[in-house]
Amino acid sequence: MLLCTLLVLLLAGAAPASAHAALRASDPEDGSVVRTAPTHVTLTFTESVGLLEDSFRIYGPDNRRVHMEEPEHAAGAADTARAALPRDLDEGTYTVAWRVVSADSHPVSGAFTFSVGKPSPTPPAAPQDHAEHPVTKSLYDTGRYLAYVAAALLIGTAAFAALCRPPDTGPLRAPLLFGWWTLLVTTAGLLVLRAPYEKGASPLTALDVSTFPDTLSGRPGMALLARVLLLLTAALLLPVLRHRTLRTRVTAGAAFSVALALTWASAEHASAGIQVPVAMTSSVLHLLATAAWLGGLTALLLTLHRAKTPPPYATVARFSRLAFTSVTVLVLTGAYQSWRGLGSWSALTGTAYGRTLAVKLAATAFLLLAAALSRRWTALLARPAVAEERVPALVGASGPPPEPRTTHVTTVPPEAVGPEAVHRRALRRSVLAEVVVAVAVLLVTTVLTGTLPSRAEAEAAKAPAPQVAGLPGAQALTVPYDTGTPGGSGTVQLTMDPGRVGENGLQAVVLGPQGALSSVPEIRVTFTLPSKDVGPIDAGLTDRGGYWATNDLTLPLEGAWTMKLTVRVSDIDQVTVERGVRIGR
Repeated sequence: MLLCTLLVLLLAGAAPASAHAALRASDPEDGSVVRTAPTHVTLTFTESVGLLEDSFRIYGPDNRRVHMEEPEHAAGAADTARAALPRDLDEGTYTVAWRVVSADSHPVSGAFTFSVGKPSPTPPAAPQDHAEHPVTKSLYDTGRYLAYVAAALLIGTAAFAALCRPPDTGPLRAPLLFGWWTLLVTTAGLLVLRAPYEKGASPLTALDVSTFPDTLSGRPGMALLARVLLLLTAALLLPVLRHRTLRTRVTAGAAFSVALALTWASAEHASAGIQVPVAMTSSVLHLLATAAWLGGLTALLLTLHRAKTPPPYATVARFSRLAFTSVTVLVLTGAYQSWRGLGSWSALTGTAYGRTLAVKLAATAFLLLAAALSRRWTALLARPAVAEERVPALVGASGPPPEPRTTHVTTVPPEAVGPEAVHRRALRRSVLAEVVVAVAVLLVTTVLTGTLPSRAEAEAAKAPAPQVAGLPGAQALTVPYDTGTPGGSGTVQLTMDPGRVGENGLQAVVLGPQGALSSVPEIRVTFTLPSKDVGPIDAGLTDRGGYWATNDLTLPLEGAWTMKLTVRVSDIDQVTVERGVRIGR
């Protein structure tokens, strides 16, 4: 099963695509007026996409949702999404809201309009589909970061033990176990969170087991499942490999590491875009080099501090050569991936991807500086103080004395121990500095893998615009509150979409005094239109597991509405804040 899963991932990653899907075309076209009702809605994207159960939401001229069949790919084309429409569509304008999952695992969404017969006086307002749930995204991003760290620790420690051959491997058992368990638990967590992450739903919906088949049918879910199976297989084979030769263990470890790296390369940026086979190979090499260097650094640091006897110079020298090789691979693969993701020099400062990449390059420069210091101290350890003593050779019992001979004996006088200890302490400090900076580099890398590449951003800009026709931008408000009690202050971030006459969605996230997510017993929002003596209209917010929301807020008239926000922080403490909200057509 594991081999089949990895094979499917490799074959799926061989198709050309562009990182992050962008809408290339729609049928009916955006803003078009068709004489007769179409039988299907078909979308074509710039790359292959995964479909969700709720990939299409269509709203008719009366602002009500139109029932549709389950979405599918048109004629087996992986870069399309199609859904059948009812035969009896009324005359007027329809809004289509869509949501799919890119080949590189990131969900994307948008909307457009078309009309049957003639346009409606007012296009229907569909609630905008938020790409992310704040709590789910936070949990998912944390899991991705921990998975990167655990993989680097697991692969790097194993490589250090096998290739650098420290005499005392006792200190390495803890990081190996920690890396394996952390990677297993975080990968299982990501697998469970995958469905709510794709749908932009609360993490509580992860408990719905009916979503697992859909998760495992997509490339990201398959990659996570393959990673879990790899880790379990490694645990089962480890007792058998202990009694094998060193070459067999190294070969098995290398195969495991490559397969593990493929579970990332097959479901992230490398699997979509130009030159996919080359990009996936580069991504695997980049991840393995990162693990060998950064994970090996941690293993070296633990060996320097916790080994019963200090590691000999040979062990440190072997890691120095391993680190140099890893850095060389990182430079070559990093340069290629930077070119592939940026597309132009201007993107380095003009896009979020470019700026994040610049931060990573700066952090890597500091890491290389610390590595240079470590190599310096390693070289000094190779020069212990040496004293040569000329010892006369034994003279024969008879005959002429032979030519004087000398034997060179290398000794380390007591005063040489001092400099060596100083060099070893300096090496420990420089390696510790490398490990600290390495953690920051992995954090930036995690952010980078979740950022739209500049090349894809430029391509998406060429897609039909606007992709959200018929839906104005959502209104966002940040409202501070203070009940006057300890811990009773903070802010509420509200988003109302589309923020116009008709049906609206309203989401509210509560942040505490320190800016962290906060849980409160109740939030209530009402709307009043004083000029027309309308209201108050209760939004009817419900707790969605970390935030409050509704999709059924109907505001019947345009004008300057007054929003009253009531936040209750305890059974007796609450506060009401008013804000003006402009509602248009």
